[in-house]
This record gives sequence, structure tokens and C-alpha cells, in this order.
Amino acid sequence: MIPVFWLVLAGVAPPIAAESAVVDPLTIEDDDFARHRDPAIWRGLAVTRIEFREERGAWRLFRIANKKKPRGPLWFVPHDDENAGFEAALAGVRTYGGVVIAVDTGIAEDGKRRNAAVDRGRPIDPNRNFRDGTPLYANMILADYHRGARPIIALHTNSPGFDTSASRCNQGDPPGRGEVSIRFCSDVMQPHASQARAWPFDDDDSLAYVAYRSGRSPYSAWCGKALALADFNVVFERVSVSDGSLSNYALLRGMDYVNFETQERGLDPARLAESRNRLTAMIDRAMDLCTAPAIALQGR
Repeated sequence: MIPVFWLVLAGVAPPIAAESAVVDPLTIEDDDFARHRDPAIWRGLAVTRIEFREERGAWRLFRIANKKKPRGPLWFVPHDDENAGFEAALAGVRTYGGVVIAVDTGIAEDGKRRNAAVDRGRPIDPNRNFRDGTPLYANMILADYHRGARPIIALHTNSPGFDTSASRCNQGDPPGRGEVSIRFCSDVMQPHASQARAWPFDDDDSLAYVAYRSGRSPYSAWCGKALALADFNVVFERVSVSDGSLSNYALLRGMDYVNFETQERGLDPARLAESRNRLTAMIDRAMDLCTAPAIALQGR
């Protein structure tokens, strides 16, 4: 039987139930876990499935904890179709400890970006659901941060290029999608490009995002100055009012947070490994630059 625990949140009545079950990662019917059927990968890790409902959506999370190194980062993989993010989070929790929280929105070959398990309306973007109206969601994702898992490291992959029509610079570039590129700039997204362009920053789509409060210096972002001085591709995100993302939510609540992005390269093993390796390279350097020595020393 799945054990049930109860959460009582301020302003929420009655209490809300969430179902939690320890699961065998070798038997989970999910593409991310199916790529990792070697028992050695999971040695020392505990996997829990967490399910709950809030407002119009039903949610399923996987929590992967390092039993020997519980004090480490909170690794967050919000999008189920960004496979290299899961790969990097799994490598990270094995090396540096802490806990992975991965949002599960489908068991298809590459999952789904949005959660379609809704009673009404459009599917929900898991990285735009950190809002006052959905406090349970944020509390479930961030429970381990409040228990001492630090910092939050979010992991994403993205389409190459950027929407040139939305950028204030480099509008002559080949048009892409979204805003995730070191060549994109706006009033909100302010890029600080690597000068040496050494791997993994030879790729415009491999970068770190850090957020800072409007009216303050971009270098006030958690670890932003250190990453920029270490010649990372860094995008400084200016925040005044939250857009529902975890970067905004964390900043406005004083949480240590950094987001690493790289280009989505698909599921071909070599290409998937390339995206994972770019993410883990950024993680390795950031752990030395940004975290307490006691955490960094648990790693390589």
C-alpha cells in the first residue's frame, strides 16, 4: 500500500494528502529510468514516487536521494522531454550528493514538456507553476531545500538559436526559438558571454542563468559574479515581479539557485552524452566556485 502523508499549508484548508511510495528504479516504466537499467547506477540511491493533486492539476514526481551524502544540492529537472537534464542530475546526485526532484509528465520515448493531467484548461508548464495559487506544488518540489539541500541546481536543454524578433541585439542571426542563447538580450535577459569560448562555452546555447532583483547590481545574483569572472556564458535575469518560474520564486525568497542550460541534441547515445557532459562540466566548475567547501569536497 502507498503510504499517505498530510501537509497543512497556511491558508489551505482542509489539509491536502500526497501519496508517497519507495520504488525500484529498475522497474519504473519511464524512458529516463529505462535508459539506466544497470543496478550499479542505483547503488546508494533511494527512489520515491510522489503523487498529489492541486487546483486543476495532478502531479507525479520522482525523488532520487543519495543515502550516504544527503547534504548536497537539490537537483531539479522540471521538463520530462529534456533528457540530458535527467542524465546530468543523476550524475550530479551520485557525485555530489543531495536529492533529485524530476517532474514526470509521461512515459513516452521523450516524455512531455507540459503536464496534461489537468481537469480543465491548457496543460501546465512545470517551470511556470511556482505561484501563490499553487503553494503545495512549490512546497513539494522544495521540501528538501528546507531540510538543508543546497543550492538548487535546475537543469534544462533548449532549442538552438533564439527568437531574433524578441531580442534587442544580434537580430541578424538565423532565427531560432525562445530566449535561451548567450546572444539574446532584452530588458530582462542580460548576457555576459565567455571571452575564451572554451568548451563547453563554444556553444551559444550552453550557459548559466542567475537571477537578481530589479534595482540591484547583476552581480548580486547568487554566484553570478563568480561564474562571470570564471568566464562562463552567464545570463543575468532581472526580476521585479515573478513570472512563475523557479528562478524568480527562489530569488524572491532568498534561496540559492542557479540554472544550467545546453542545446537539446536528441536521444542518440553520443549526442545525449554530449549534452549531459556539457551540463556536468558546468556543474563541476560551479560546485568549486559557488558552494561551501564541505559540499564540494564530497565530489570528485
